[in-house]
Amino acid sequence: MEKVLSIKEKVGYGLGDFAANIVFQTVMIFLMFYYTDIYGIPAAAVGTLFLIARIWDAVNDPIMGAIADRTKSKHGRFRPWIKWTAIPFGVLAVLMFTTPDFSVSGKIIYAYVTYILMMMVYTANNIPYGALSGVMTADSVERTSLNSYRFVFGQSAAIMVQAATLPLIAFFGAGDKALGYQLTMALFAAIAVGMFYVTFYTTKERIEPRKTQSTPLKEDLKDLLQNRPWMILFLMGLVTFIFLSLRIAVGLYYFKYYVGDENLFSMFAVLGTIGLIIGIPLSKPLTKKFGKRNTYIASNVLSGLAVITLFLPSPNQYIIAYIISALVGFFNGPGVPILWAMYADTADYSEWRFKRRATGIVFSAATFGQKFGWGIGGAITGWLLTLFHYVPNSTQTPEAIFGIKLMLSIIPGILMVLSAGLLFFYKLSESFMEEIQIELADRRKEYDT
Repeated sequence: MEKVLSIKEKVGYGLGDFAANIVFQTVMIFLMFYYTDIYGIPAAAVGTLFLIARIWDAVNDPIMGAIADRTKSKHGRFRPWIKWTAIPFGVLAVLMFTTPDFSVSGKIIYAYVTYILMMMVYTANNIPYGALSGVMTADSVERTSLNSYRFVFGQSAAIMVQAATLPLIAFFGAGDKALGYQLTMALFAAIAVGMFYVTFYTTKERIEPRKTQSTPLKEDLKDLLQNRPWMILFLMGLVTFIFLSLRIAVGLYYFKYYVGDENLFSMFAVLGTIGLIIGIPLSKPLTKKFGKRNTYIASNVLSGLAVITLFLPSPNQYIIAYIISALVGFFNGPGVPILWAMYADTADYSEWRFKRRATGIVFSAATFGQKFGWGIGGAITGWLLTLFHYVPNSTQTPEAIFGIKLMLSIIPGILMVLSAGLLFFYKLSESFMEEIQIELADRRKEYDT
């Protein structure tokens, strides 16, 4: 089995996250604002939509993980799903940012249908994609490197979205923002579809479950719930994505209504992502020196403390907000690829402990935790905007401005620091994982004989 992956394969894998993030980042950053200020439905209704969609994911994600684990094709278990879902992914992304001429109730129904279908296709694409990193190589350090490529490309897509979306909306819409959003997403979707195909054709699966392994879903779920390291990562991912969802979703409101110029938001977001990209390559050397767990704890604490300070700048001090955004991204960067490398480690731990491998179910349940956190964060954003009496496209009251500032800084910052505390209970050290890998390699040789 190849221990070190080629640059070509790492780049090919990374382009899959570029493709997903063109849509995912647009949804994370702009969909709440699009629904309230362009599409024209109440903020509380949007928050409820986000939460209900995540409740459905509680059923949908583990099912997709189980399906991926049981997929059999000449291309493997996980790679085919990247190809099969590419075109539906692109079509639904465009439909989600299409504004029909319906009543408010009709628009809410349309939003539910298109958003939930999009998230189902995203699940069918992203869970196999995430699980693929766990079967391309068995080497723990190489997995961290692979996921570093993934997130550098993913965050490069984020920069593209953050820098280009508002100018593209203005260009394509020529004053019609609804049309601008639709055509901008059509462009992003076309790029995403092409890159998914590149990922499919440049990657390879190398780790297979033993041929005699039974595959009852009940046993997969039982193993998962007894996998304590995975449970810790699940909870941490849940809290972390509540943090991200709150901070990202409210950013455009902050610049439109507090700073007074929504166009200044793009640079705020871009600088945060540039900081993240600069920080991501530090994950490998920091992991080698301090271990994955300790590096991730430090990353979360520092980024959480930095984001809290975003409460302080006055409206005309947006340059300070830019600097803080870059620092938040830089501190958060090393932890981003480490999280997914740790999920792959928990899949190996599960195989070592229970003598059964279920990579798809491990990554699907992990993805659900993050998506559920994203949904909770989106729901909280919508509900808090309503609680603080936010009114779209109007001059906001001091109470609404206070709420927007709070959601951008103090609330997510506290959540980020708290999430780091969960990792003190995570016990899969580098030395322990090396022992597990040696034993698993010996077992796999026995399975093949």
